[in-house]
Amino acid sequence: MVPDEHLFIITHQAYELWFKQIIFDLDKVRSLFNSKVVDETHTLHIVQGLERIVRILKLLVDQMLIMETMSPLDFIEFRKYLVPASGFQSLQFRLLENKLGVDADRRVKYNAQHYKEVFRKKEEQQAIIESETMPSLLQLVEKWLERTPAMAPEGGSCCWQRYVWAVKSYLCDLRAEAEENCRTEEAMKQAQAELDKTEKSFETIINQELHRNLVEKGERRLSHQAMRGALMIYFYREQPRFSQPYQILTYLMDMDSLLTKWRYNHVMLVQRMLGSKQGTGGSSGYMYLRSTISDRYKVFLDIFNLSTWLIPRAYIPPLSPVMVKTLSVHNVDPNLMQVTPENSEDDSY
Repeated sequence: MVPDEHLFIITHQAYELWFKQIIFDLDKVRSLFNSKVVDETHTLHIVQGLERIVRILKLLVDQMLIMETMSPLDFIEFRKYLVPASGFQSLQFRLLENKLGVDADRRVKYNAQHYKEVFRKKEEQQAIIESETMPSLLQLVEKWLERTPAMAPEGGSCCWQRYVWAVKSYLCDLRAEAEENCRTEEAMKQAQAELDKTEKSFETIINQELHRNLVEKGERRLSHQAMRGALMIYFYREQPRFSQPYQILTYLMDMDSLLTKWRYNHVMLVQRMLGSKQGTGGSSGYMYLRSTISDRYKVFLDIFNLSTWLIPRAYIPPLSPVMVKTLSVHNVDPNLMQVTPENSEDDSY
């Protein structure tokens, strides 16, 4: 065995073991989300599960640095023994992607073939099919966000309607400020153009039909109701019932960020070791891997983009007394979470 071949094998075996642990924790989190009503006493377990996954992913990102101690010349010494094996053949990593919610239609093809064609064994194919057909974490999170408290029917005096009014007030003040501060006609035109873009952007989250069109085009993945719920969690995260949900949204973004960093480090390592050579599995190597670090592989991109529609704290509408009470008490019994005339702004998770 060539000396650095030992490092290469150990590192990849360690990756597979950590992938197995991530899948185990991910399945547990998905099982807790997979309910018509998520018992809020269980959200701490969801937070703990996601935190562990995030910490493991941080370890995997750093683990790539150990591989970089190997020189390209040392890698060439044993590379011929790897053919036709490839990291693309990691079944566990594909299961992990599917369970998270990577969009199958946006995957980059490998050697002009679908990723599933690499797995020939019956048990592998069965595992792939199961991971694609069962609800992904993205789908379960979407249903959970749609049940966010404060999402009263459209038209009522709910938190969302108050947010819409606050946005209009914010945009109006921005225009007034621009008119007051712009000293030249050119500066005013530029300011107006920027304000028009900002207004159109807010309209895509306020207008349900515009949002639905973006979902149909594949530019967004979460439903309008789920996006509304996520924004409410962002604005009122200090409330007891929203503190852990806010942590959950943060960890979901961390997972996407770390997976992207891991892919990027992998790309850099391959370029360092292979340059523009073909990959061991017959792929285009660096060029193929580089195409996988775009937003098309991010699962929770919609949550990242929530920052687009945040407004300054001064404009965030205060909660009504009913909502303050609603967001201060955790609900456990589904029978106690029905909307009634007395608490018409309440809803269940």
